[in-house]
Amino acid sequence: MKALKSKSKLQKPLCSVHKAVDLIGSKWTILILHQLCSDKRGFNELLKGIQDINPRALSARLKEMVDSKLITRTLHPDSRQVEYALTNKGASLKSIITQLGNWADTI
Repeated sequence: MKALKSKSKLQKPLCSVHKAVDLIGSKWTILILHQLCSDKRGFNELLKGIQDINPRALSARLKEMVDSKLITRTLHPDSRQVEYALTNKGASLKSIITQLGNWADTI
């Protein structure tokens, strides 16, 4: 019976990790967040800043991230420019993204 109790205790953290991976684990999401950590960016700036992403994939991922409330999409009517920025929820990932980069520098 103890093994079952231990297993159930482990499932709660895994659920949290699973939720996080569902939210930010899609291809390109971390790289988009990384680009937005320093400042707001337009679509073309993001496209140029992320190696190997194609416009269709970027567009799809940005829409998902807006829907998940990680980023905002602002259309400036006077210039018809679209700008993406981190929400508070997205900005809360800055230190994690920095730590991920620091870890990558060690491998």
